[in-house]
Amino acid sequence: MPRLSEVIAALENLWPAERAESWDAVGTVVGDPDQEVTRVLFAVDPVRETVDEAVKLDADLLVTHHPLYLRGTTTVAASTFKGRVVHTLIKNDIALHVAHTNADTADPGVSDALAGALDLRILRPLVPDPSDPAGRRGLGRVCEPDRPLTVRELAARAAERLPATAQGIRVAGDPDAPVRTVAVSGGSGDSLFDHVRAAGVDAFLTADLRHHPVSEARAQSSLALLDAAHWATEWPWCELAAAQLDEISDRHGWDLRVHVSRTVTDPWTAHAASAHPSPTTTLPRSASRAPSDADTSGAPN
Repeated sequence: MPRLSEVIAALENLWPAERAESWDAVGTVVGDPDQEVTRVLFAVDPVRETVDEAVKLDADLLVTHHPLYLRGTTTVAASTFKGRVVHTLIKNDIALHVAHTNADTADPGVSDALAGALDLRILRPLVPDPSDPAGRRGLGRVCEPDRPLTVRELAARAAERLPATAQGIRVAGDPDAPVRTVAVSGGSGDSLFDHVRAAGVDAFLTADLRHHPVSEARAQSSLALLDAAHWATEWPWCELAAAQLDEISDRHGWDLRVHVSRTVTDPWTAHAASAHPSPTTTLPRSASRAPSDADTSGAPN
């Protein structure tokens, strides 16, 4: 059986900490380097639900995509929910290791897994890593479908292939427009619109798209936007990462038991479709009149 230090060394080789963004918090959060590891659980979020799952599984190591303490802390008291996570991990001899933005840009990484889940053929990174002479690492991926698709069909495929969430898949654009090329980026992606436009793709599938960036992007081009749940776009990476560790375990004769959490940790739990008439419908006078103290400054909201 390998020691934790040996398994972490293998994970660091897949996702070197120095390739994480400067603001990120990656690496080993808790764990004794000398402890033996027999069972590993991969998950997106280091929250109570996945930690409890690791305890029930009798795992020795929990690997998550999202950091536990992204902005640092002054306490790990069990009276706080993150402190309780730390206490539970340590009491049960479970190590926690995080691979975040260093897994986003890896080859293969988070967006490769997302593209694979959607049967998209990867052409190149959306934002290439300048330190990679092979031109394979970077943020996001530019892809093409395995067969001709419309925006509607791509959205239906995403809804079918990605884990189910309350949000589902939101679409901005002509549902019947053809999709010959598509950019994907797991996690929050509306900061990448300039790169997406420069790539000249027909559609962009990502998560956490906000009103104003989407409105501006739609005004500037015919680009179709598909907005999935953050957790759902990153969950396929857990299966990819587990397969990578399985291969390493077989190569070294470690006989690790590697698992992927299927616990849904997306924070949204329900979706209610609006039953109100569209804004073009004539509303009662009391409903259409703006309140006297309305903010007319035009400030973004």
